[in-house]
Amino acid sequence: MKLQRLEQSGRIIPCLLDDAGAARDVSGIVTDFTAENAAELASVLAAVAVDSLPVIDSATVRLLPPIAQPPNIWCIGLNYSDHAAESGMPVPSEPILFSKGSTTYCGADDPVYWSESMTKLDWEVELGIVIGKGGLNIAREDALSHVLGYTIVNDVSERAWQIERGGQWIKGKSYPHFCPTGPFIASADELGDIAALDLWLSVNGQRMQTGTTAKMIFDPATIISYMSAFCELRPGDLICTGTPPGVALGMKEPRWLKPGDVMEVGIKGLGVQRQIVTPISQRGVK
Repeated sequence: MKLQRLEQSGRIIPCLLDDAGAARDVSGIVTDFTAENAAELASVLAAVAVDSLPVIDSATVRLLPPIAQPPNIWCIGLNYSDHAAESGMPVPSEPILFSKGSTTYCGADDPVYWSESMTKLDWEVELGIVIGKGGLNIAREDALSHVLGYTIVNDVSERAWQIERGGQWIKGKSYPHFCPTGPFIASADELGDIAALDLWLSVNGQRMQTGTTAKMIFDPATIISYMSAFCELRPGDLICTGTPPGVALGMKEPRWLKPGDVMEVGIKGLGVQRQIVTPISQRGVK
């Protein structure tokens, strides 16, 4: 099952993607994919005959985040052994938890906003977990049953704010549109081995990140179980699970993002994102 949300003439259209990648309108079955119905989506849509649904003309729509606003956007820091090495930091003994502000959440192809006070804007391709069933103190062996599906996240980061302004990561992670998400959510059966997914990110056509989820220090089941001991996970929550090596921060001569730069972000089985770095002064300009 692959879930995608589109906008057409101001109307939100929840869709299932068929085997050919065409978007099929399921608005006659469910009005939207939201945190409120995340726990029921899999069972409600499981018996739907996808090929019988209306096809949406992709030329007439705008891509939206694949589920409406998450209650929380959680993040795991330094969760790839090769990324920790390039950052010159020790491998964590426990998951590093932080969060991103709600206005970071945006569609996979929406602009990433830049302000003139930014000096070290960076990229991070990440596997995103979308929670279907919430909970506290979730056992590791039950953790994956709480997952609605997986998606791509670009955990955009302003490193000067993150590292040089008092050491609070959330400051460098929470500017508007710093969390492009999508283009769709895929259930686990669509992806095969979650521990063997290729991740990549390019800037202006130049490959910057190449990685694999095999290098994760803490896998999705461990992350979900661990987090739920400290905070209640809610349906619709998004968990960004960390990034592989190749970020600007890890370069000897960092190549920070600037307006006009184009990022392309991909994960095997989860599609591709594309964002243009855009001055915040152009927000809302057509």
